[in-house]
Amino acid sequence: MEPRVDFISLGVRSVSRSRAFYVDGLGWPVHREVADEVLFIQVNHGLVLSLWDVRQMRAEAGVSPPDGIPRITLSHNLASAADVDRVMDEAAEAGAAIIAEPVTQPWGGYTGYFADPDGFRWEVAYNPNWTVDDAGSVTV
Repeated sequence: MEPRVDFISLGVRSVSRSRAFYVDGLGWPVHREVADEVLFIQVNHGLVLSLWDVRQMRAEAGVSPPDGIPRITLSHNLASAADVDRVMDEAAEAGAAIIAEPVTQPWGGYTGYFADPDGFRWEVAYNPNWTVDDAGSVTV
């Protein structure tokens, strides 16, 4: 198996509410959509974010997602601390719950955290040791 991830699927309680947050609020473009079932957003260079009705996810995958806060953090890396502040403001305006205001971390980076309508955590980060080019590609 090659070391890559092609899709990240989030089991959401309401596809329309998630659509309102990611598409209407954050302005992310829809790639494909089946109303109230699943929404596909091309997020980066071959990576797709799938917002999938949790009941359908449960039926197909044969498991029930855990209750409470999902144990995953998605990260959005940027080229500067000022970009982190801007994106955190955009997320708040879109209706995100701000979990942690951006601060300078002991390791030298600058991070903040927000949660989407289903509680999925997003880290918004600037790491001075990484390069983020104009296309958004991160080099570690």
